[in-house]
Amino acid sequence: MVKISNEVLRRIVFTNLGVKDDDVIVGPKVGEDAAIIRISDKYLAMHTDPITGAIERIGWFAINIVANDIAVRGIRPRWFLLTLLLPTDTNEDGIRKIMTDVNTALMELGGSLVGGHTEYAPGLDRVIASTTAIGVGDRYITTSDAQVGDLILVTKYVAMEGTAILASDFTNELIRRGVPKDVLDRAKDLIWNLSVVKEALELADVANAMHDPTEGGLLQGLLEIAEASGVRLRINVDGIPILPETRYLFNTLGLDPLKSLSSGMLVATIPRSVVNAVDYKLRRLGINYSIIGEVVKGEPGVDLVKDGEVLGNVSGFIEDEVMKLWHEKY
Repeated sequence: MVKISNEVLRRIVFTNLGVKDDDVIVGPKVGEDAAIIRISDKYLAMHTDPITGAIERIGWFAINIVANDIAVRGIRPRWFLLTLLLPTDTNEDGIRKIMTDVNTALMELGGSLVGGHTEYAPGLDRVIASTTAIGVGDRYITTSDAQVGDLILVTKYVAMEGTAILASDFTNELIRRGVPKDVLDRAKDLIWNLSVVKEALELADVANAMHDPTEGGLLQGLLEIAEASGVRLRINVDGIPILPETRYLFNTLGLDPLKSLSSGMLVATIPRSVVNAVDYKLRRLGINYSIIGEVVKGEPGVDLVKDGEVLGNVSGFIEDEVMKLWHEKY
């Protein structure tokens, strides 16, 4: 899957949304992770996403990717609907493998699969899974409430999702280029770290804004926070955490990890006054984090800084490098 540009979204998609409904608190908007609908004194969070850029463990991806988008609203994902479109040669063992991974992900999240659709679709050469996640809460967080002066925090490591996909779906190419099997095995195992549900729910009472950087990677996620909030982000590039396996695979293929699928890394903007509380919360969960920058006044965008000097700035729309490579192959 390669997303259409934000400009096309604004010009064509967002201008055809049906009737205005006052109970829709957060509707379609660039950078916002899930819709928020007022139901009496509660808030319903809903999000849907297809998985088209992965082959291995697609059932695991299908549940966890959408669960993240509900959790960064500060709301626990509870109910899921799954649509599976299957190539006509998919046998029962193939379906069982997908659904076993779906069930494992649901059990870990405490979620329930409540509906969906499954069919054989002529013309497909791989499975496409599209999932909707739903949750209900007393309050919510948006991508668009980052405040000037906030610190920018990320959990875990950049491009873990992209690393796992490269290791799983490009194994032969990476081996041909000399990547050792043990590196590939560690990279594949990163798929089990793609959930941000625990840390997102833990930070829901202290963060001003939270976001789940997926396609386009960390830089696209940061841009979406900046644009949605009307602020500028100043990022210390040396502070961005990256695993050795990620660096190895991305350097081997000539890709930029900052522009690649990054599910598993939560981005949050937090007031400076809550740093100690955040440290306690995340250490209690055993989740590593890094402070990579701050929110400043200025035109919406992202400045990349090294040793106090601005290396460059990021704006516009970022095409995901792993997705681009994946579609060139498949």
